[in-house]
Amino acid sequence: MALLWGVTIGSMQVTDDLSWMRQALNEARSALFLASPNPRVGCVIVGADGLLAGGGYTQRAGGPHAEVMALRDAAQRGRSVAGATAYVTLEPCSHQGRTGPCCEALTRAGVARVVASITDPNPLVAGQGCARLRATGVRVDVGLGALESRELNLGFFSRMVRKTPWVRMKIAASLDGATALANGNSQWMTSPAARKDGHAWRARACAVLTGIGTVLADNPRLNVREVATDRQPGLVVVDSAMSMPLDASIFIAERPLFIYTSAKNEAKKRALEARGATVVVLPGPNGKVDLGAMLRDLGQREMNELHVEAGFTLNGSLVREGFVDELLVYLAPKLVGQGQGMLQWGPLTELSQALALNITSLNMVGPDVRLVARVVGRDCF
Repeated sequence: MALLWGVTIGSMQVTDDLSWMRQALNEARSALFLASPNPRVGCVIVGADGLLAGGGYTQRAGGPHAEVMALRDAAQRGRSVAGATAYVTLEPCSHQGRTGPCCEALTRAGVARVVASITDPNPLVAGQGCARLRATGVRVDVGLGALESRELNLGFFSRMVRKTPWVRMKIAASLDGATALANGNSQWMTSPAARKDGHAWRARACAVLTGIGTVLADNPRLNVREVATDRQPGLVVVDSAMSMPLDASIFIAERPLFIYTSAKNEAKKRALEARGATVVVLPGPNGKVDLGAMLRDLGQREMNELHVEAGFTLNGSLVREGFVDELLVYLAPKLVGQGQGMLQWGPLTELSQALALNITSLNMVGPDVRLVARVVGRDCF
């Protein structure tokens, strides 16, 4: 016998629960590019006979959640869910939002047990989904797969708890840390494989963040092109002086564009808004954009993950102000000598002032190294 969530159950059931929850987590990963600003949630329903009845994952905002998709899948298969167990990677919602409460959908369907990975951090739910299920006689167990589910939804947890997005900074550099040559030439520092991989990280974000310096120097599109996605992330540009050219390549109809500025230029603001941009004036004490206020504003706009692809000046400002949660670094197997660095920051006077990081993954992507490093203690919210 084994003890799980304070309930003594047979070891065979523990093994089955783990196996089914892994399948639910795989379903949740299918929502990686799709679900934002909702959390990425997967659900697998196992019939009273111990066989798969249905599965699904959360669709685009406004569409059905994972539990409803799994119930629909079971109905299409002709499978009964009366007395079934639903394995879901986040507590079923209990409120009327863009869709109805999932806890009620499970109850109406006759599900007898719900195994949820983790409690929903959304104050509108926050344990109420589990409580409503239990009140109707449904057995609820919470905790299996919690770390995996939370990791998959760090941005959602960040927005719900800290009220700001999870900030991930992407950098492509040579082995000696240069992101561009001294003359500014940076195309292409890394391989096509690394660039494709970088687009996958763009695709999972709610928005890509860059600075006006990058826009003026490179005229990039900063959209997702190298991987298939049904949802383009938004674009956020820090443009203190409102220098954005009206013919810049970033104006793409299929995504939202936010321009944060400290300048008060009503004529230029109206011109940018006529191109489809949302212009937000947030001046800081130094005459630049107040980056902290920007992140809080993006949290209110339901941004979960913010993917930074900027120059070393904005990179440095974000690190210096303590706003970066994670670094996504691609290192090319080449040395370029003097050039532009990863970020403009310092100089520090003591090693104790260095930003402490935990390397969470290290992989080869084509000929390049991809390193993911998290700021120490930043995920403890």
